[in-house]
Amino acid sequence: MRRHDGDVGDRPGADRRAAALQPGWGFTHTRYSADHGTPDATERAGALLSAQPLPQNQHIMGWGAENPEPAPGRHDFQALDERVALMRATGATPVLTLCGAPDWMKGGRKGRTDWSRLEAAPDPGHYADFARLAGVIARRYPDIRHFLVWNELKGFYDERKRRWNHEGYTDLYNLVYEELKRQNPENLVGGPYVVVDHDPPGDEDGSPEVRGPWGGLDRRSVDVVHYWNAHKAGADFVVVDGASYTREGHRAIPDEFAATGKFADVTRWLRSVTGLPVWWAEWYVEPPAEDDGPGGRDGWSERHRTAVHATALMRLAVGGAAAAFYWNPQQAGDDCPGCLWRSTQLHDGGGGLRMARLLARFAREFPPGTAFRPVPATAAFGARIEVLADEAAVLVVNTERRPVAARVDGRMLALSPYEVRWSGRV
Repeated sequence: MRRHDGDVGDRPGADRRAAALQPGWGFTHTRYSADHGTPDATERAGALLSAQPLPQNQHIMGWGAENPEPAPGRHDFQALDERVALMRATGATPVLTLCGAPDWMKGGRKGRTDWSRLEAAPDPGHYADFARLAGVIARRYPDIRHFLVWNELKGFYDERKRRWNHEGYTDLYNLVYEELKRQNPENLVGGPYVVVDHDPPGDEDGSPEVRGPWGGLDRRSVDVVHYWNAHKAGADFVVVDGASYTREGHRAIPDEFAATGKFADVTRWLRSVTGLPVWWAEWYVEPPAEDDGPGGRDGWSERHRTAVHATALMRLAVGGAAAAFYWNPQQAGDDCPGCLWRSTQLHDGGGGLRMARLLARFAREFPPGTAFRPVPATAAFGARIEVLADEAAVLVVNTERRPVAARVDGRMLALSPYEVRWSGRV
């Protein structure tokens, strides 16, 4: 049994700026979302999102948006306008990820879009052009205040040096940062959006600086954070993404629930190194299937998946994260493991699913900065449960695939396999 105790109100930089950086727990739109589909289904999905407004993130190219500048000075914002309209209509705090780059900025032909090169970085000679595009977008959506610069350093890996080109990324970041602040000093900007991969405990590639029972962070990711932090023109928050399983082999150590301790450990490290609010642009807990076999997102039941994600959210919250965005794996068809709502392409679609209910309830009960309180909790016969509580709410997760009897906060609970149970304080 594990309790998550403690007050996270000691977050570094708890000033006016940090107070403005509290979008909390939200999600990222991907290729399919609630802006298209059958009328009844899109209406249901819109009502779902409006009932508990969450921060929503959208990329400016790809992941549901078209090429915003197919040729120099010629813009196409129709798809991005539709996503922004959805975020506005549902009461979200809108966030834009400034990725990817039009083809002509990365060696492609003007007026053409090769989607196979979506993840290519702009050429250094076009960093300033990308920054200007960011400025155009900031002017087009003056109500949007939060911007992430690039995504997972895509296209910035130096194969010759076998490390990230953090110098090149930081050059791009600084130009974008300065342009966004020039457009409006109130714009809030973060990077480096690096993948904080990790290796198993004892692996020589793991950094001794950031480690735990789950393993050690990849040294190359640690180097990115340090370089960007030392050479950035400025930042309002630090952004990373990552998974609770290892970089190679996709192992969750010691197990899929305990491995989520990484999220708390890395968040605390980032806070100590940068002094900035910490944003997780993506987080993952389901190891992918190997060799096209069963496993991962397709191999877990929705109850199992939701229980592990609930535990991950607990770790992010107690670690002091200011924001975390669930990567919504929305699909057009009926089969959609881990999705937030049934596909709006279906006539009966748009209804909320387990992950949507978890995310909305967690956002309502435990916003960033919540002061958590210890509660007595025991489970029978060596079972392990996870418990998080503040003065008003208690969240209990059964990590076992079998029913478990537990006493939490003075109440006897009969928990079904992988149950996620909410209750009020006694």
